[in-house]
Amino acid sequence: MQPTETFYDVMRRQGITRRSFLKFCSLTATALGLGPAFTSTIANAMETKPRTPVLWLHGLECTCCSESFIRSAHPLVKDVVLSMISLDYDDTLMAAAGHQAEAALEDTIERYKGQYILAVEGNPPLNEDGMFCIVGGKPFVDQLRHAAKHAKAIISWGSCASHGCVQAARPNPTRATPVHQVITDKPIIKVPGCPPIAEVMTGVITYMLTFDRIPELDRTGRPKMFYSQRIHDKCYRRPHFDAGQFVESFDDEGARRGYCLYKVGCKGPTTYNACSTVRWNEGTSFPIQAGHGCIGCSEDGFWDKGSWYARLQDIHQFGIEANADKIGGTVAAGVGGAVALHAAVSALKRAQVKNGNGAGGHGVAKDKESV
Repeated sequence: MQPTETFYDVMRRQGITRRSFLKFCSLTATALGLGPAFTSTIANAMETKPRTPVLWLHGLECTCCSESFIRSAHPLVKDVVLSMISLDYDDTLMAAAGHQAEAALEDTIERYKGQYILAVEGNPPLNEDGMFCIVGGKPFVDQLRHAAKHAKAIISWGSCASHGCVQAARPNPTRATPVHQVITDKPIIKVPGCPPIAEVMTGVITYMLTFDRIPELDRTGRPKMFYSQRIHDKCYRRPHFDAGQFVESFDDEGARRGYCLYKVGCKGPTTYNACSTVRWNEGTSFPIQAGHGCIGCSEDGFWDKGSWYARLQDIHQFGIEANADKIGGTVAAGVGGAVALHAAVSALKRAQVKNGNGAGGHGVAKDKESV
């Protein structure tokens, strides 16, 4: 593959029409939240810029990030996403193996110093000198440091690379360690999730290719375009939360009615991700829509924060300092008080009407006047 070949060149070679290409650029701009005005910018970048060399390493992980990545929902992305970048090394997806695979890694590092993106799926274990994860006969942590030395930027795919995930859960016997705690001298984009959403992954790559820079990050290193809002903020069950309507146990009447899953452990109020907007499987659904609460997999240390079905405590989302129990009690008390007040007023008016009727009707007229 020629190093100067662009993404558009690859698409045309695969039979993609100009019309489909522009449609792809338009939908990509929308997915990135950039609006239609940026369609031409994305198209120009993909027509003129050479494909970005990418080295994709695998440490301690289950490959769910790769599985998600290759299932991007948009049809064009699904067909050509691996042509948008020059994926020069990925020991899971590449045809080469053994010495040939390692030679491809070294060749890319040498030819594209300071130009390639290092994508890391999984994390390095540091205990026993890294012996818990061996790649090519060497500890993965050594491969990571070697590949990171001349990388332009690093993408930490998934919660394993971003936060440690299950491998780093207590007591963490292998000392599994997030990438940013090992590599400290390179810009790192964290794309957490177990796994991340496919369109989030391809969106980050597309943004970097288009604008030749990393996207704006939040204080934890995640792209704001996908991690700036809580799942709770855009959840379709949010009105039930605000109304104090909760599922008390799975498969109860509240569950059948689609009530909020907060009381059965949903972590949506404290989890920042795009699940409730982008969703999964071609935008079909996401865990909450399927009837299971969010487990907070894009947040640091979610494995060590107790049961997935233990409810969050002191969630103040009602505009007042009250949790779900308090707001429920307040609403009930308010409703009860209103009913009692209404009954008292009605009784008083009935008495006034009765007295007025006994005095020739003047009392009724007086009531109407005051009203």
